[in-house]
Amino acid sequence: MKTETSVPEEQVSAPIAEATQTSTPVEASVASEPEPAVQAPEAAPVEDRAAVPAEPEAPAAASAERTSQPEPETPVAAAADAAPTAGGDEAVQSEPVDFSDEEASLAAAAPEFDLGDDDEHDEAQDNESAGTPQADYSGMTKAGLVAAFRALLAEKPVQTLRRDAEAIKVAFYKLHRAEVDQQRKAFLATGAAPEEFVPVADPAEQQLKEAFAEYRKKRDEFIATIESQKEENLKIKLRIIDELKELIDSGETLNHTFTQFRELQQRWKETGLVPQSQVKDVWETYNLYVENFYNFIKINKELRDLDLKKNYEAKLALCEEADALLLEPSVVNAFHKLQKLHEQWRETGPVANEYKEQLWERFRETSSKINRRHQEYFERIKEEQKRNLELKSELCAKTEELAAAAHLTRKEWNKASDQLIEIQKVWKTIGYAPKKDNTKIYERFRTACDAFFEQKRKFYLEIKAEMEHNLQLKNEICAQAEALRDSDEWKKTTDELIDLQKRWKEIGPVSRRHADAVWKRFRAACDAFFARKAAHFSTVDAEHDQNLARKRELLAEIAAYEVADREQGFEAVKDFQRRWAEIGFVPIKQKDAINTEYRQLIDNLFATLRGSEKERRIERFRGKVTTIKEGGDRRLRYERDRLYNKVKQLEADIALLENNIGFFARSKNADAMIRDVQAKIERAKEEMATTIEKINILDAQGE
Repeated sequence: MKTETSVPEEQVSAPIAEATQTSTPVEASVASEPEPAVQAPEAAPVEDRAAVPAEPEAPAAASAERTSQPEPETPVAAAADAAPTAGGDEAVQSEPVDFSDEEASLAAAAPEFDLGDDDEHDEAQDNESAGTPQADYSGMTKAGLVAAFRALLAEKPVQTLRRDAEAIKVAFYKLHRAEVDQQRKAFLATGAAPEEFVPVADPAEQQLKEAFAEYRKKRDEFIATIESQKEENLKIKLRIIDELKELIDSGETLNHTFTQFRELQQRWKETGLVPQSQVKDVWETYNLYVENFYNFIKINKELRDLDLKKNYEAKLALCEEADALLLEPSVVNAFHKLQKLHEQWRETGPVANEYKEQLWERFRETSSKINRRHQEYFERIKEEQKRNLELKSELCAKTEELAAAAHLTRKEWNKASDQLIEIQKVWKTIGYAPKKDNTKIYERFRTACDAFFEQKRKFYLEIKAEMEHNLQLKNEICAQAEALRDSDEWKKTTDELIDLQKRWKEIGPVSRRHADAVWKRFRAACDAFFARKAAHFSTVDAEHDQNLARKRELLAEIAAYEVADREQGFEAVKDFQRRWAEIGFVPIKQKDAINTEYRQLIDNLFATLRGSEKERRIERFRGKVTTIKEGGDRRLRYERDRLYNKVKQLEADIALLENNIGFFARSKNADAMIRDVQAKIERAKEEMATTIEKINILDAQGE
């Protein structure tokens, strides 16, 4: 046995550093082996995004900062709950995106539930319940949730309840907020101002708050016990240091002294955590006396060599475990496992000088790689969060633009609502923004959404008032038509009814539940008068026979007419139509046949006149297309859009004319008006066909 003047490495078995007491790993203060600093990330990572994230707080991962941040409530306001509907042209309401999880999280962030900012004990409690599967509280009632929480308080240790407490709190407030929304909708339906709404007090909410007060009390007692134990552990470790100091100065035999030293080391390892503020000083003091022990105590060479070999094998195994962490898929898990390996390295005693630098360099290099991957991971997270902020800012701008736009019709509002719903769906797919901006950007988005839906609600309230006014006007017209129903002043009453029909068309829509009834009332009054009028004039048979003979003569003249000149031909047709209209009614049995013959002859004339003209127009258009094409595809598209819009307008005109025929009763006096409308319909159809042919010519040129 020889006296060693220096020890090449730290003590045989370094103590376990209280790394679990802080989110930032503790670095061992070993003079001979300067381990690399392992820093906690500056930015909290974003959790797995396979599911739609709740707004707005990005969760902290690894040992990052755990500052609690309330989640804003949903930005989706009620989508015009009291919006009226009109017959035949109802607005289709889009369902807003569900933000109930975020809304519940915001409500659950009340001061009554604040557990303080204690990352150290929160992480310890998470570790207590890490192996326990999370219970599903989503299908329970509010009373059931309160009862479940009280049962957990009575049956389980308080340090294992944090995840269940958070889940119960969010599930409860999801139900609570849904009830408040129903109350708000019912309140707004009465026409009251939104700012006057006050929700009804919820006894279950008070019970939950009382249960959380009990939970907070038990949690505080648990934390106080932990801190008290740490103080006691500090006293124990200080006594161990004093005993180690006395052991160095004692004159005991080598074997007895070394046995005592081993016992002190074992007691040090078995002693738990100490207050965080004392960790470094206590460790450095202990390490100093351990080194002094090896410097001044004579140890049996064979025993020391055996101990150094054992330490070498242990540290070699730690190096291999660290190397394996380079293949760990989760960067965060690898980082945490590395911290535990560093604690074990500090607990392991020294190795022979020839292996000391080699082992430490290997371990340090691997640690540096893992730390670098860890830092790069969070740098990527920060960049991703910046991109998310930019994307969310763009969505906010689009939403604010929709809210500021002037929508004048139900169709425009429905289109804008669909756009906003799509924006909200996209918002839900974007991850978190940086923590300092996340709440602000969400508040901006929610404010814009609320403004949009508030404007929509006001619009539909105005529409409802307008439709009620329209119903009043149409009821007044019905009363006037019913007053004229029994009149014998045929010409005057006919003109008055036609005027009422025009006024009817000028009035806007009414709600669907009244539209059919008020229309049938007006139609019945008009039909009753025109039926009486038809019956009256059906008695004038002699006059009708004379009219029949005159019309037959006119038909013969039309049939014999030959078209020589287009302009003269149109004038002749107009003259035939005027003369036909001046001739009165014919017998009812002959009316359809003679009118059909007349329309056929007139249609033939028009076909002859328009056929040649149509061909000339098409040829002129073909020449025009050639000129347009020289101006480029843009002019072709413009001309096609103009013709396409014309077709749409003609279709609308035809539909309106066909609808107007329904206003005329099937009587002799109404036949002329019906024929005139039908002629207009035919002309519109011909013009539409010509326009479609022009569109086809343009499409052929564009290919």
